[in-house]
Amino acid sequence: MPHSSDSSDSSSFSQSPPPSKQDSSDDVRKVQRREKNRIAAQKSRLRQTQKADTLHLESEDLERQNAALRREIKQLTEEMKHFTSVLSSHEPLCSILTSPPPPPEVLYATHSFHQPHISSPRFQH
Repeated sequence: MPHSSDSSDSSSFSQSPPPSKQDSSDDVRKVQRREKNRIAAQKSRLRQTQKADTLHLESEDLERQNAALRREIKQLTEEMKHFTSVLSSHEPLCSILTSPPPPPEVLYATHSFHQPHISSPRFQH
């Protein structure tokens, strides 16, 4: 039966010589690296949680805005129905709509808006 990597690792520890100064400094570096990695992972998880919280709040805000816009659409649709109904009931009675249109020269007749010159003592020499 072949040995697994775990069993070979454990046997190598039991047969290894006592730790030297180099080994202990390597162990310290490993511990420091693991601690830095643990802190970095913790910060990363915290940032991820904060981002998720921000997105959740933004989503709730957009849901509220969407609901408000839907209410406004409903209100405007009802208003449009009302005005359409008022217009429909007015059309048969409207004299402007039942009479023929006036000739264009009446609509666009030139009017004299020029006022006579008003003299003022201030502007006289």
